[in-house]
Amino acid sequence: MEPVRLTVPGEDGGVRLDSFLAASLPELTRSAAARLIETGQVTVDGRTASKSARLYGGEAVEAALPEPEAIEALPQEIPLDVAYEDGDVIVVNKPAGLVVHPAPGHPDGTLVNALLYHCGDSLSGVGGALRPGIVHRIDRDTSGLIIAAKNDAAHQSLAAQLQDHTLARTYECIVTGSLREEAGAVDAPIGRHRTDRKKMAVTDRGGKRAVTHWEVLERFPGYTYVRCRLETGRTHQIRVHMAYIGHPIYGDTVYGAKKPVPGLTGQCLHAVGLRFVHPRTGEQVEVSCPLDEEFAAVLEKLRRKP
Repeated sequence: MEPVRLTVPGEDGGVRLDSFLAASLPELTRSAAARLIETGQVTVDGRTASKSARLYGGEAVEAALPEPEAIEALPQEIPLDVAYEDGDVIVVNKPAGLVVHPAPGHPDGTLVNALLYHCGDSLSGVGGALRPGIVHRIDRDTSGLIIAAKNDAAHQSLAAQLQDHTLARTYECIVTGSLREEAGAVDAPIGRHRTDRKKMAVTDRGGKRAVTHWEVLERFPGYTYVRCRLETGRTHQIRVHMAYIGHPIYGDTVYGAKKPVPGLTGQCLHAVGLRFVHPRTGEQVEVSCPLDEEFAAVLEKLRRKP
């Protein structure tokens, strides 16, 4: 693999070398970046440096990354909660904690492995060998509906609907704090976080337009139960937007409180509804599902509080 070459931005002056490398390369953890530096696989202006070396800004950093391990998506008998299925599409109610497709760190035990077992060869190939049938994604720690295509024609139709917003996705969530209005919209561009490349952020620098419409369903002391509708579909969009307006999602340890909530696998964010035009019949299909059990338990606990 060709070495990765990076130029340290001026605003990163004072950052440690291992932190800069991990933030700049999403595939590296900080410990993995440290190992590369310690084994001499990273140079700064042509010279090796320690992992704790402080950068000034403007340096040329070069890193020799290891070859990625080969990953193959294989069928695995993993239970699926199928909300809708026919010869062209399948809609699954994904539990929190289940990764959508194989990737480094998650080579198996994913939704794709389960779909391969359930559907056999009946999955589209448009998404590639590791993402057969996958039209859109849901975060690992988010639960709810996700649609997959069983053939290439269905995949192309659904992908086009994502682009023109005829594939509608509705989420429900519990956010911290009390929203002042009963409904509103967040229209703020989202891109990679400037210093933590594993996170997203509202940013004008390289960000893409992102719009989230929201409405209040119920209010509780310190929390609000909200329904969100995506107009666009950026990575972590609802989580980033709700945190941006000062109301991070309950249980979100990336954009909200750092400590996980006892008894909660992920965050209280659930894809409760999908609406799409059927790729073969042209008819509108609406699919809904109940809240995740852990999410529902949190909601009931809030309702019982005096």
